[in-house]
Amino acid sequence: MQESFVYIVTNKYRTVFYIGVTSNLKIRITEHIMGKGSKFTLKYNLKDLVFYEVFSDIKQAIAREKQLKNWRHDWKIKLIKQQNSTLKTLNY
Repeated sequence: MQESFVYIVTNKYRTVFYIGVTSNLKIRITEHIMGKGSKFTLKYNLKDLVFYEVFSDIKQAIAREKQLKNWRHDWKIKLIKQQNSTLKTLNY
């Protein structure tokens, strides 16, 4: 099976988060950077990858995406900081 990713992108101020799922993280983040993301990511200038998880099954990734989208903002920050304590932009 092909790997799938749940990812979080944010703006330079780290105030707004977008959670997505993709089978190709590099291409998807490049699309966000080039302004080819969703209207939401364009509106809030969400281009910086700060978190991702890898899954072997796309169904698991989609379930995780739905779960995270229902989380409170502070819970998302705590999750991100477990992997990326300074909220720096990650390489993909």
